[in-house]
Amino acid sequence: MLIKKKNAASVPREDAHGGSGGRRLYVTNGDLENRDFSAMTYTLIPTGGVFDWHHHDGVEEIMLVLTGKGTVEDRDGKYQYSAGDLFIFPHNIEHRIENQDDQENEFIFVRLRV
Repeated sequence: MLIKKKNAASVPREDAHGGSGGRRLYVTNGDLENRDFSAMTYTLIPTGGVFDWHHHDGVEEIMLVLTGKGTVEDRDGKYQYSAGDLFIFPHNIEHRIENQDDQENEFIFVRLRV
């Protein structure tokens, strides 16, 4: 088989952001020949959970909201999110993500090196 296939359910869940959430690392830089690609994750933030202030050195991040509602913050302001919203975080920009819903929030993150 020349095409790589993975079953999402077989990718183990691991802690993310110090245990404040979880993720499944669907694709890593070792899965692709593209040197700019860092990772693609399916991420969960529990009810009331927060990915507190953080940044990614030399990595741009794309966040697609699959389910839930909450806020994303950067040092310029606070922005509401809901299912279908997409955010692009420039490299080295501090940001914070908070689940303000009564259910676990689900996301897809894609990270690219700059």
